[in-house]
Amino acid sequence: MLTIKGTGVSPGIKVGKAFLLSREGPFIPRWRISRGEVDRELARFERAVDHAKKRIIQVKDKISREMGERYADIFGAHLLVLEDISLIEETKQQVREREMNAEYIFVGVLERIAKKLSALDDEYLGGRSVDIRDVGKRVLSNMIGSKRKGLSHIKEEVIIVAHDLSPSDTATMRKETILAFATDVGGKASHTAIMARAIEIPAVVGLRNITEEVGEDDTVIVDGTEGVVIINPDEETLVKYQKKDLELKTYEKEFEDSVPLPAQTRRGHQVKLSANIEILDEIPLVLSHGAAGIGLYRTEFFYINRQKLPTEDEHYEAYKSIVEKMAPYSVTIRTFDIGGDKFISQLQLPEEMSSFRDFRSIRSYLAQPEILKVQLRAILRAAVHGELRVMYPMISRIEELRATKEILDTAKDELRRSGIRFNERIRVGAMIETPSAVMTADILAKEVHFFSIGTNDLVQYSLAADRVDEQRLQPYEPVHPGILRLIKMVIDTAHREKIPVSICGEMASEPAYIPILLGMGLDEFSMSAIAIPEAKRVIRAITMTEAKRIARKCLTMSTAEEVDRYAREKLKKIAPDVRQYYQR
Repeated sequence: MLTIKGTGVSPGIKVGKAFLLSREGPFIPRWRISRGEVDRELARFERAVDHAKKRIIQVKDKISREMGERYADIFGAHLLVLEDISLIEETKQQVREREMNAEYIFVGVLERIAKKLSALDDEYLGGRSVDIRDVGKRVLSNMIGSKRKGLSHIKEEVIIVAHDLSPSDTATMRKETILAFATDVGGKASHTAIMARAIEIPAVVGLRNITEEVGEDDTVIVDGTEGVVIINPDEETLVKYQKKDLELKTYEKEFEDSVPLPAQTRRGHQVKLSANIEILDEIPLVLSHGAAGIGLYRTEFFYINRQKLPTEDEHYEAYKSIVEKMAPYSVTIRTFDIGGDKFISQLQLPEEMSSFRDFRSIRSYLAQPEILKVQLRAILRAAVHGELRVMYPMISRIEELRATKEILDTAKDELRRSGIRFNERIRVGAMIETPSAVMTADILAKEVHFFSIGTNDLVQYSLAADRVDEQRLQPYEPVHPGILRLIKMVIDTAHREKIPVSICGEMASEPAYIPILLGMGLDEFSMSAIAIPEAKRVIRAITMTEAKRIARKCLTMSTAEEVDRYAREKLKKIAPDVRQYYQR
């Protein structure tokens, strides 16, 4: 039996068999083929290689035309890899001899060659290992893309163990088969953690070497509440965790009576509790947990794991559906935010968006405004069906905000000329996620209808912290005195300009921090749906006078540890029945 401590990011306890994902890239399926299927399998492999060659030639020609021949040389090196007879022939030979699927054989041959090159004491040859792996991904994408996507093919109940999981991995998980997951890397605010809470799958991240310790089909306990993973537990430990699981479910049931109640303090001060969502399937969860709207609808999943960009009508139908299902509550759509931790794992994006890997959200819009305009046209059209708002992520300067407003105006003009019905007066917001946005909040506030503070990124960029692997650098500290002062500055500035402020970062769902944010004057909390009943219980247990007193006290403190300890002590007195997450 081995116990490993990590960071619990989604509560719950599950016991099951481990399903180990490779950390060397995308999940590579493996299956046996019969001798009679060998020729067909080799033909499938050859087609994938030919398709990859053609695509590389197209990209090489385009780069050569637009940037010059020397920039296209790297793709010439990629072509040489695919024309390497030994690589192709060895793959074919092993498929014949081992009678296994070609992609599994190919990645093994590829990785062996790449590792040999990496080990050579030659900078040039060592660099070729990168070319080999890049080319391999192209061929594998051609083979895997049409056969199996994400983890949805898994039929048995398992616990996923991986180095990391991409957003597309977590989005395709089915709760009927994926019991929980555990990863080497990750933090409380990583995208993986956010998705785990959204789909209510227990998860522990930041386990460092869990993939090295777990074997395929090992029995694993994942305790997402305490942040513990136990490999091959003994009988006594199994009984202990089964009892703990029952206690946790009883605790969660106790909060069901909070769901229909309004989110107001003991003396009637009303605040708004909204939900963050990633996919449309979460809407029933949002409504059943008592959310009063959607404060953050992330739209990245429209773009990942597909060959072509989503059409305007695809966007429109999805947004119309969510607005109608959430009526009479409001829905706030964040325009696509590609970049940052969304590329920790491999993502397949439409070719038109390949350059976004080097940008982050707003800057990608300005690089290719047509892609944003398609999304905005759909949002404008869907906004006639209910209360729909739009907000732009990662604004750092007024010029960026004005540029997005120009794209929105162009979208309106096009719809107007086409005679298509849309909401002329849609409300527009800016996400405050960078120190520069905080310091110029008074300027930004004059040109938007609301602010939404993204504390996940604000903490990362203000403290030089790593939200994906918080143990690697300094901890992810949302109650660092500097962060609290930045939040207070934004709220005060927004209220002077008479616009409301929400927080949609993970900080909003920590029960101990709710009194601080409430006391600072926050208008709306937006969080994972599963956190809403507890958040509502905290708000209903406190008065604004108490909350303001707590906030003032915290703003005088010197360290995050001091603030955190004080906030937890206060919560025990205010709402002793509420569980506290993310213990330091």
